[in-house]
Amino acid sequence: MKRHLHPTPSRRHFLRTGLSAVAAAPALALPQRAWAAPVRELAFDHLHTHEQIDIVYARGSDYLPDALGQLNHFLRDHYSGDVGRIDPGLHDLLHAVRRELGTERAFQVISGYRSPATNAQLKATRGGGVATHSLHMEGRAIDVRLPGVALSDLRDAALSLKAGGVGYYPHEQFVHIDTGRVRRWGG
Repeated sequence: MKRHLHPTPSRRHFLRTGLSAVAAAPALALPQRAWAAPVRELAFDHLHTHEQIDIVYARGSDYLPDALGQLNHFLRDHYSGDVGRIDPGLHDLLHAVRRELGTERAFQVISGYRSPATNAQLKATRGGGVATHSLHMEGRAIDVRLPGVALSDLRDAALSLKAGGVGYYPHEQFVHIDTGRVRRWGG
């Protein structure tokens, strides 16, 4: 009788499946009210490119690929023009923040995706304000403010969701929101 042994999963398989589960976790961690809307949409004003977008990016549990592509382009590295892939979980987190605050106003974008070269340049010239392994380079972080909403209220809404990192920069007038581990820093 021939025995069929199940091969031990490779390290690569483990990392690939493990990272897929981790990448999906932020969206799953959001409160149910984030998913209550039949459509999920976002609006942005980019302070550096002077572009605006108001877009439905998901219907029910389905992301809209064309809309995600438009958001990837909109949130590109404004220094180099490089386009990265923005984590759809970040869009969901921002959608949930707007719902938490009860507003449909457009986020003002200070920084979305950053290429590794841009991040290194900013790290060299701005020092402590830029992380070496920034989640901006992975499309998992954004720096924003919301007109008509106190910066501290924006920070508190993001913190209340317990779905990623929140940095508070009152002197620079923005809040950093990411889909990394839950943590907080700043003022």
